[in-house]
Amino acid sequence: MDLFEIQQEDSLEHKPLAERMRPRSLDEYTGQEHLVGKGKSLRVLIESDKVPSMILQGPPSSGKTTLATIISHTTQSNFVKVNAVSLTIAELRRIFDTARDQRNFYGSTTIVMIDEIHALKSNIQEALLPVVENGTIILIGCTTESISHDIIPPLVSRCRVYHLLPFSPDNIRTIVNRALADKERGLGGLGLTIATEALDYLADISNGDVRNVLNALEAAVYASHDMVRIELTHVQEAYSFRLNGITASDRYNLISALCKSMRGGQTDAAVYWLARLLYSGVDPEYIARRLVVHSTEDVGMGNPAALQMALAAKDAVLFVGMPEARMALAQAVIFICESPKSNSAYKAINAALDLVSHSAAYDVPADIRDGSKSYRNPIDNPDTVMEYLPPQLKASRFYKPQNSGVEAKIYAKYRERNRL
Repeated sequence: MDLFEIQQEDSLEHKPLAERMRPRSLDEYTGQEHLVGKGKSLRVLIESDKVPSMILQGPPSSGKTTLATIISHTTQSNFVKVNAVSLTIAELRRIFDTARDQRNFYGSTTIVMIDEIHALKSNIQEALLPVVENGTIILIGCTTESISHDIIPPLVSRCRVYHLLPFSPDNIRTIVNRALADKERGLGGLGLTIATEALDYLADISNGDVRNVLNALEAAVYASHDMVRIELTHVQEAYSFRLNGITASDRYNLISALCKSMRGGQTDAAVYWLARLLYSGVDPEYIARRLVVHSTEDVGMGNPAALQMALAAKDAVLFVGMPEARMALAQAVIFICESPKSNSAYKAINAALDLVSHSAAYDVPADIRDGSKSYRNPIDNPDTVMEYLPPQLKASRFYKPQNSGVEAKIYAKYRERNRL
């Protein structure tokens, strides 16, 4: 890197507004009051330079990297920042060796910040375990993804987990006003004001993503000449479309909301969560698979036609594709919501599997073995008595019908025969 490159790198002028306005201290940091508000434990740990190994989990642009950078400016420890996407185990070992030397020779600690830590392969995550446990490094991992799905449990157990929340609309308003007023790093030198409806629009449409807000604000300002007041139309043009991408964690939450709404028969809620999933770009085949599962798990024998409806929606997704297949998915969601519910089939197979896994492999009764001489077709011989279960399981009951929908007739039959 030559002198010109160094000067350009340090110059604020060439950086986007979102980067120029990145907070430099906890006092400038907006949001996450539950973590770094006055008197909160994480703030006290940072200010006292007693930072523990931690994982910062939250949606994009919620302040994870900024918080880690503030820690790097506050602490007396050596600070190393790497990105998991390009990190190799050889590079990681070099960092460990240097950190070990720093501790042994100078008594100093090393904080290693790994951005996108969920992208590390499990074997590289495992390499972190001993050095985190024995204090060779203090780890700060940043991730937008689900900790339970993307980070190995032993590493999670060695770290404190802090969940960052999306910026609230009030946080967004504060940050925008600060950017408009700041003459050193922001747009304060332009003497601009912003209309209330424009500010409210930015706060509402941002989905808590402050980076997109500041990028849109900057685009709106520089796209208009002789502007003295930022109007609603200016920011609407800058936001030519609404960014609504989701992380894996968001996806799990949204699909959970859809499934639980279907289970509860909350049709409007289920259709809303379906729309959120589709709008966010979740694979419609993935959604269709969940509908097939819930047509059997939650509706089951209450309305067996739900399975056919879910399978038909799956076929429509594959045959027609989006956006038209959204109607088939919505139809299946509504059908599942409005159907009587029964999880008797779900319970029956789980009970049978549990018994199979904890008992001997009993022999098949002679009456129903392949090539059995004693077998009688029960359709032609309805009074014939045969053994269908192993003698050891004769009293076992796996299927217990529920008094719901189509299954109500089976429930009545079982009750009459004292089999419930």
